[in-house]
Amino acid sequence: MPRYRVLLLEPIHESGMRKLAEHVELVLADGLDEEALCRQVRGVHALVVRAGGRITRRVLEAADSLRVIGRHGVGLDNIDLEAARELGVAVVYTPLANAESVAEHAVGMMLALAKRLREGDAALRRGEWGARYSLTGRELLGKALGVVGMGRIGRRVAEICSLAFSMEVMFHDVVEPQLPPGLRAIRVDLEELLSRADFVSLHVPLLPSTYHMLGERELRLMPSTSCLVNTSRGGVVDQDALAKALREGWIAGAALDVFEAEPLPPDSPLLELPNVLVTPHMASHTEESLRRMSEVVDDVLAVLEGRQPRFRAV
Repeated sequence: MPRYRVLLLEPIHESGMRKLAEHVELVLADGLDEEALCRQVRGVHALVVRAGGRITRRVLEAADSLRVIGRHGVGLDNIDLEAARELGVAVVYTPLANAESVAEHAVGMMLALAKRLREGDAALRRGEWGARYSLTGRELLGKALGVVGMGRIGRRVAEICSLAFSMEVMFHDVVEPQLPPGLRAIRVDLEELLSRADFVSLHVPLLPSTYHMLGERELRLMPSTSCLVNTSRGGVVDQDALAKALREGWIAGAALDVFEAEPLPPDSPLLELPNVLVTPHMASHTEESLRRMSEVVDDVLAVLEGRQPRFRAV
């Protein structure tokens, strides 16, 4: 095999790094802005991309030797797929790698909201033992769950909540999914789901059709006791409208792992609200998931060697 050059935008699990280093010349990016990437992609045969950096048309056109982009993860919104297709650059990814980790994170966030764990932790650290009387939580048992986007992650969230907590599961999706055996779930339109669910969990990709799919009108449909969980993409929710909804009590709480601007600015109004739980886009970051996502290097090497990759998006 020729000595190919692979640009790694961010470090990945050591198992993937080690495999790449055995077969190619591995280079770690020294900057992720468009100008820096345009400079660094010259003479590179493959890119491995995580969440940081955007592979724009300009970056792709600056690449004079690029054959394949490996997306460490599931979402492809930081790669210009149309430009990649036009320029003959393959895009491979890991659609099966993080479903369990993200689903468990989403369910954990539901539990944290229902049991008011963030508020209880903060109160105790302030020495307010009496908060045990004022911070009344709720059970998940028998509550209504609304899943928006019934892909691999959404199905797993529905399965956990149905089997573990006997939750009534509704879902909204543009296609009819194949449900796991034994999962009882009904398909409804988005407005019905929002108006009936105690917990709404978002699992859709960021597309023109899903950008701000939850804005002020949709948030006002939700019961005042309901909670929103977003582990998909920040742009799916209008954050200004969400902050207003939480501040004015349209909904009871929200748990967010993703944001419209990442990193989340320190002056974001979301950080001032006690009924918001936030994590730094880490839902897929478990040891098991990171190892599986690093296996994208197998498909990168397959394309470079002229073999058929396992998971190809373009």
